Amino acid sequence: MALNAASHNPTASPTGSPSGPPPPVDDCLNSAVQDVAKKDATGQNEGGKDKVGNNDGQTVVGESGKEKTAKEIEKERKKAEKLAKFNEKKAKQQSAAPAAAAKPKEKPKKTSNVDAYEPQKIEADRYEWWESRGYFKPQFTKDGKIKPEGKFVIPIPPPNVTGSLHMGHALTNSLQDTMIRHARMRGKTTLYVPGTDHAGIATQAVVEKKLYKEEKKTRHDLGREELLKLIWKWKDKYHANITSQLKRMGGSMDWSREAFTMDDTRAAAVKKTFVQLFDEGIIYRDNRLVNWSSALSTTLSNLEVDNQELTGRKKLKVPNYDKLIDFGLLTYFKYPISKDPATDKAAKDNNYQGYQFIEVATTRPETMLGDTAVAVHPTDERHKDLVGKLAIHPFIPGRKVLIIADEEVEKDFGTGAVKITPAHDANDFAKGKRHKLEFINIFTDDGLINENGGPFAGHKRFDVRYGVIEGLTKLNLYVKQEDNPMTIPICSRSGDVVEPVLKPQWWMRMKELGQAAEDAVTSGQIKIRPESESRRFNQWMQGITDWCLSRQLWWGHRCPAYLVQVEGETPDDSVGDSWVCGETEQEAQEKAAAKFPGKKFTLRQDEDVLDTWFSSGLWPFSILGWPGETQEMRELYPTSILETGWDILFFWVARMVMLGLKMTGKVPFTEVYCHSLVRDSEGRKMSKSLGNVVDPVDIIRGITLQGLNDTLLQGNLPEAEIEKAKSYQKKAFPKGIEECGADALRFTLVNYTTGGGDIAFDIREIEAKRRFCNKIYQATNFVLGKLGDDFQPAASPLDSKPLSLAEKWILHRFNEAARDVNAAIENRDFSISAGTLYQYWLTQLCDTFIENSKFLLQDDADTKTQESAKQTLYTALEGGLRLMHPLMPFLTEHLWQKLPRRQGDNTEALIIAQYPLYQDQLSAPAEAEQYELIMDVAKGIRSVLSQYEFKEPGDLIIETKSTKANKNLSSETTSLKSLGGKYCNSISVQASQTGSTSIPPGCAVESINADVAVYLKVAGRINIDTEVEKINKKLEGADARKKKSQAIMAGPGWNKASNDTQEKEKEKLQDAEGELMRLEAALKDMERLKLEG
Repeated sequence: MALNAASHNPTASPTGSPSGPPPPVDDCLNSAVQDVAKKDATGQNEGGKDKVGNNDGQTVVGESGKEKTAKEIEKERKKAEKLAKFNEKKAKQQSAAPAAAAKPKEKPKKTSNVDAYEPQKIEADRYEWWESRGYFKPQFTKDGKIKPEGKFVIPIPPPNVTGSLHMGHALTNSLQDTMIRHARMRGKTTLYVPGTDHAGIATQAVVEKKLYKEEKKTRHDLGREELLKLIWKWKDKYHANITSQLKRMGGSMDWSREAFTMDDTRAAAVKKTFVQLFDEGIIYRDNRLVNWSSALSTTLSNLEVDNQELTGRKKLKVPNYDKLIDFGLLTYFKYPISKDPATDKAAKDNNYQGYQFIEVATTRPETMLGDTAVAVHPTDERHKDLVGKLAIHPFIPGRKVLIIADEEVEKDFGTGAVKITPAHDANDFAKGKRHKLEFINIFTDDGLINENGGPFAGHKRFDVRYGVIEGLTKLNLYVKQEDNPMTIPICSRSGDVVEPVLKPQWWMRMKELGQAAEDAVTSGQIKIRPESESRRFNQWMQGITDWCLSRQLWWGHRCPAYLVQVEGETPDDSVGDSWVCGETEQEAQEKAAAKFPGKKFTLRQDEDVLDTWFSSGLWPFSILGWPGETQEMRELYPTSILETGWDILFFWVARMVMLGLKMTGKVPFTEVYCHSLVRDSEGRKMSKSLGNVVDPVDIIRGITLQGLNDTLLQGNLPEAEIEKAKSYQKKAFPKGIEECGADALRFTLVNYTTGGGDIAFDIREIEAKRRFCNKIYQATNFVLGKLGDDFQPAASPLDSKPLSLAEKWILHRFNEAARDVNAAIENRDFSISAGTLYQYWLTQLCDTFIENSKFLLQDDADTKTQESAKQTLYTALEGGLRLMHPLMPFLTEHLWQKLPRRQGDNTEALIIAQYPLYQDQLSAPAEAEQYELIMDVAKGIRSVLSQYEFKEPGDLIIETKSTKANKNLSSETTSLKSLGGKYCNSISVQASQTGSTSIPPGCAVESINADVAVYLKVAGRINIDTEVEKINKKLEGADARKKKSQAIMAGPGWNKASNDTQEKEKEKLQDAEGELMRLEAALKDMERLKLEG
């Protein structure tokens, strides 16, 4: 056959190579390859299997029909490889010439039809070839407009440059690239924009941790400039690594448009946005509570805080403490009520004897050093007379602790009195504002008690926790401690306990922006899938609060805000009046001069950087060149879809919507798809701190268990955690990970995506899909051998009319698959698209039609039958490769390039071929129904032959009880023999006698449906007593499995088991019950045969 450089487009659409035919294949090699291909006939086996107990792909058999040995296969492979090398050397000698100027990368070399499926060899150089041909770039019309078919644009959720990508990124990439490849093949103008995020706090934290681990230095030892040099070096290293990973996974991104959130274009976007929103009053300066990490000395976003639920007392490890710290305790103590400030001090010496007290309780005893009030309910008779009085602070003389009445206090909870620390508690902050209390910060940035802590100043906060309790005990003010359920906020980057701290920061007003974003979703301008996430989005937007933008870091976008220091005056940096903002310092100078006319001043730029989410919020339009007026912004904005994890729907997606609407007047995308989270095989979130993160490239190329262990040493995991992670790796990957390839990885992840719960990652699933890839590979090579050298596909699939029922059936199934896969991808039903393709390729094309076609292509078949079968084989296989391409790009492109092309076909690559669409002319529901009866009967034949363990061909009778069934089956005995397996011998189709229910003597029965039954002649072929004994043993085993499952489901832990575990156990029970029914029927058959004998 003409194995030229490219292949064919979809149904009724021409393709062909503009680069012309490839060099001719050497006669010697061609002869050897074809000879091996012809001898490499594939035997028929039970659907989905190749021999008993083997799911690994097509069984390889030789001329005699016997399975080849590994030595024979290896010998043939080496022979073909040797010939290939010889001819490659010969070709080089003949065509030696001076090196040409830079040109697009040559197409990856084809391998012979007899080689084994080796993913890395197939995938090698293919990506570079695609990229060099410009296939990833958007295609516009001659006048620079989008194509008539429309546009499809995806902005990649930029991965953080903190390290390597993990399985969550692999899922994102697989889904996005499936959509972009599908849209490209549908003829749309497509753009998939790559990029990375500087990830301010995450990147600086990991570099600082590494610096301290290796050199025992902090960022302050290095200084800002030197630390930034280190971080840029880190960024360059991991950016290169991330780029390599994305390419290995096949993401068809336009790398000429790659973006980084701190490059010049993105920096310009950040400055413009900040300055404009400050000038409009949306960004403002205020002294408010923030999440503070003492370990990192910075404010945190809510996303960077993990809430750990405690049911009671628990000791936790806190960074920079040698001992574990108690949490989950409610500490009760008393405040003395002041009598006379002149005598209160002396009263401390006798433990305030004769004083009145008010009892309070707290989970954070150290914060009492910042108390400025005690609140009670105004109607609480116990404390009514104390309202307006002062309590005595036992450790800080002169501190005024006012007793106030507040209706939010629950008088029936605890003592009915609540200590108020306005500077370190969100609820107390609000009360402090209402009652105009003093706000006293007691913490330094690094977690010590400051000068406001009296005798505890300079000590670590949790050491002071115990010191306060000890001091209260000495003064007889300590009452008790008791277990208390509570939530502990933990910094996800450092493991530190987060403190609410009062800090002057930059804030953004969110109410109006949030309302606009909510309206965009409820009005349908943006569609969020699944629907549950759309509802969650609206709930979040209704409770939105102002956004803290400031971060006390060195890595990130420095705030374009300048403090105006007027000569002779002390500016208040906590209010906006003292600040100006400008995209450049010159602009800031001009604004300051206008704001403070006639005054001398200097400017000092804010040291803080902006929250990473601020620059990320501008991503969909900044990657298209905004704030510049670019062709991309005019033609490709808004983008089409934002595909991401549901966990950042509010933190990132909502902010993109708000900022997009505000800065461009348009939504940033018209659709959001939220995928599930990928968890490890034990259901845990994949995390570097747990050591359970798997690099997708390790799955693609394979890795040993030792190699997995070694990856743990590259991070900052403590030694104890490394050992735990090694234990997990040994359990999850006892033999390491075999080479699976990018296609198997992608297909598995797409297949996992149901739009429902989280994904439990299981390497065995990917290994199984690698075997599926092998099935496609071997099937294609088998078909290539059957088509022959001189085969020329028809100009259109519709030009060749299928002659056999099997052909009409497979074309009908292909047509339905095209309809269903298109709809599934467009509706984001990803698992349905993968499942449809799996069934089409495995059960319909490989295990059924290809097997059936062997009889249609026998030497004794007439020419018309053979030609029709070949045309149908080509259409079903070539179309199947096009259907599969978005999910399995490497394998399908490789195989597609081997196929001959239809007349007039000039498409160079599968990636730009037309995607198959549903066509009425290929629909044949009646014929499909007829053929499926053939398949059901063939399945029954295989089943009964297997049940009685026939190792030699057996004779069968098919009894029909309807004229329609009899006619159908009588005309398809060849197909029945083809699909019935290698032990199927003669088949006789007989009409049932009216009213007869008898079974032919000496036959075992397999009922197909009300109209058809299959009888296997077993008389003289089996030992009935032996068969009965076997069946009884199997019955015992099936019954034991049934009882075991029933016991598990009735056990006390059943309701606590996960849904996945319960479903698997239910399946086991159903399987056992089904086997019992089958075996009991077989036992009755044996009893009947014994009576007949």
